[in-house]
Amino acid sequence: MQTKPTIAIIGGTGDLGSGLGRLWAGAGYPIVIGSRSSEKAAAAAAELSGLDGAVTGADNRGAARAGQVVVLAVPYSTHDQIVSEIAGEVAGKIVVDAAVPLVPPKVSTVQLPAEGSPALTAQRLLGSGVRVVSAFHNVGARKLHAGERADCDVLVFGDDPAARAEIIELAGVVGTRGVDGGVLANSVAAEALTSVLIGINRRYKVPGAGIRITGLPGAAVNGHG
Repeated sequence: MQTKPTIAIIGGTGDLGSGLGRLWAGAGYPIVIGSRSSEKAAAAAAELSGLDGAVTGADNRGAARAGQVVVLAVPYSTHDQIVSEIAGEVAGKIVVDAAVPLVPPKVSTVQLPAEGSPALTAQRLLGSGVRVVSAFHNVGARKLHAGERADCDVLVFGDDPAARAEIIELAGVVGTRGVDGGVLANSVAAEALTSVLIGINRRYKVPGAGIRITGLPGAAVNGHG
């Protein structure tokens, strides 16, 4: 029986991070909640106790050190700083970047950064020894907090096909399925789409508009076919 990897969630006390942690812990993955405050991380971990996977808390560097897969669920405003903070702890690992370049107050307007993408920035800061994968941008957290999977496909991007496949499997736990979106540079499409979905949520008064990719066989999409 294959052992499930330990997942560190940097920003695990936030809305998306804690929602992802709930679903993955419920599926039996060991989780380390990361926060700038180890006390806040421990409190968030305690809220997830009793699920199938063990859940602990640590500061950001400690969580990154403990995780085999490291997920960045942090605000765009602190993204680069936190990436630099954990850089010494993630050599050889998969780092999953879920950051979206939202610029208040116009968060429903696409405003991509000059360098193109937070995920591309993370790969540049972390270097070629880290496999950066980009995913979970368009996942609404409300259903996750209720212990339910989000009603949407999850686009997964990365330059390493094996790393993409591993995160596609994790995406299938929290959404309808993971879909291989290709190389890391393509991440800008999902990052930009988040602002579009925020606008749709507001105009149609819905809590979590998502996307579905049609015409694909489900097994093959999730890496099993």
